[in-house]
Parts: sequence; C-alpha cells; structure tokens
Amino acid sequence: MPLTRELLSDTISKAISLGSGRNFKQSVELLFTFSGFDKKSPEIRFRDAVLLPKGLGRSVKILVVADGGMRLNAQKLGVDTLGTDQLKNLSKRDVKKIARKYDWFLVATEAMSLAGRILGPALGPRGKAPIPVPPQANLELLLRQYSSSTWLRNREQNWVGCRIGTEDMSADDLAENAMSVIEFVKNKIKRPLEGSVRIYVKTTMGPAVEVLYT
Repeated sequence: MPLTRELLSDTISKAISLGSGRNFKQSVELLFTFSGFDKKSPEIRFRDAVLLPKGLGRSVKILVVADGGMRLNAQKLGVDTLGTDQLKNLSKRDVKKIARKYDWFLVATEAMSLAGRILGPALGPRGKAPIPVPPQANLELLLRQYSSSTWLRNREQNWVGCRIGTEDMSADDLAENAMSVIEFVKNKIKRPLEGSVRIYVKTTMGPAVEVLYT
C-alpha cells in the first residue's frame, strides 16, 4: 500500500486506541528505523527542527538567551529571557530546572559558546540543544516557527523519532504533521523510503504500530 495520508491516519488511530487509558495527555510519536546505512552516515544524522502544519497540540515553552536589543525584543514579544550575566550565575540545580521547563532554547550567536558550556550538559540527555540566532534574525518569525516545530535528533544511531502532536488531536491533523516529517526525512536520506526506512507510530506509553507501506 502506498504511503498516503489516509494510511497514516488509520495507523495513528490504531496507535492511539492501543495506547489509551492513561491519566495524562500523551504525546503521539513518529519513529524511523534505517537499514543499509552506516550509523555514522550523515544522511541519518539528525539535528533538525521540522515545522508541523497543525502544531504540537500543546503550548510550547521557549527561552531566549541574549543581551541588549534581542533580549528586549523577546521580552516585548512575551517570551522568557535570560541574560548572559544571569546564565553565568546559574547553579547546576537551576540549569536542570531550566532544561526541564523549556522546549526550545534560542541563543544569540555571541552567547552560544557560553550557553553550550553551561546549558549543554543538561540539555543533551533530554534531546535538546541551544539554537543559534544571528543578530539580524526576525525573532518574531522564529518564535512562531519554533512554537509549531518538532525536534529530530540522534547520535550515531540507526533510528530517530519525534513528537507529532498529542492524542486528543484528530488523526487527520496528526497524519498531516507526520507527512511533513516523513518528507523531511526522505529529502535528508536522498533515497527512496521503500526498503530503507521502517516507520512506526506510538503514544508516550503505548506500543509502536508499524506503518505498513510498500
């Protein structure tokens, strides 16, 4: 069966049904396993934000690390900020709390080295990373994009996964999000998905259900 939005919608509905019954709102996740690639191949090394047309189904927390005009602009846009002086004075406990609290960390390019050194050890194990923002970037546009983006990231592994929404979203909306991620992966690996990639859908606590396409 071809890899269509309808097939994805049916598979997502099955995964949500099998994973239902939890006392919290679960995420819906999309997983890819790769065959025929070296684990160190750049084609399957991911550190990418992918825009989801239907969003993540929940509020997304973004922290901007910057000084001067960029920080003032972020504050005007209603986003939490952290100056470099504050960053330097964070305790390890504070760093861990920040790493748990926020989904995205947008960092002025001149503060990247400092942010990587201080925040990196807490972000890495959580599959997060500081994202550089150049001085002339349109911060408002970036905030809108990352509010509706998911994070594809792995380390020399033959698989990668990401969230595509929450279980209370419609299967059709989740399928549209899934298709955007699949297209991104297809373009990244530069070869047909058939025979190279197996795709699965699951909820946070539910079993993985394979998308059976040919």
